[in-house]
Formats: sequence, C-alpha cells, structure tokens
Amino acid sequence: MIYAKGILGGLAALFLAGSLSVFKGINTEKATGLAAVAGGLVGSIFSPLFWILAALFFALFFSAGRLESKLLRVFLFWIPTLTVSTVGIAIAALFTYMSIHFRNR
Repeated sequence: MIYAKGILGGLAALFLAGSLSVFKGINTEKATGLAAVAGGLVGSIFSPLFWILAALFFALFFSAGRLESKLLRVFLFWIPTLTVSTVGIAIAALFTYMSIHFRNR
C-alpha cells in the first residue's frame, strides 16, 4: 500500500503541476483550443516552475498520506489524489482519442 500511495501522490502531483503550468502559459499564447493546451503542456514539462510545483505537491501528498488521523488522511490525501488522477487520466484519454479520431479523417 505504501507504493500505491507514492505512485498515486506522484501522479496527482504531476497532473496538478502540469495543469497550473499550462494555464499560466495559455495567457501568453496566441493559439486557441487544443493547440494552446498541447503546446503549453509540452513547454511546461521543460519549465523549472513545473518541477518545483510537482515536488511541492508530491511532498504535500506524501505527508498527508502518512497522517495518523484517518479522517484527515481521507480528506487531505485520498479524495484529492483520486480526483486529480481520475480527471487527469480522463483528459489524457480524451486528447488521445481526439488526436486519433481527427487524424484518420
């Protein structure tokens, strides 16, 4: 279970850091729609801000996952990480589907 918490916390941290970095970059882009999001995501992976945010979110989730109080652990670790990971995987699947679907047209 310790490995699952670490992987889930890391995945949620990457999705949160990526979403914050992408939305910061969209304001400066002139592209719209999927082009802005896809270009911003690739650019944000190489940004130091992305990795700093990812490390901070991971540290937050890591410490929240080891709280003694079960109620606090549920509200500060399980609910945020499962929600962010589920939404992040769903968005990644949607972008994959859209790119495959529109490439074949």
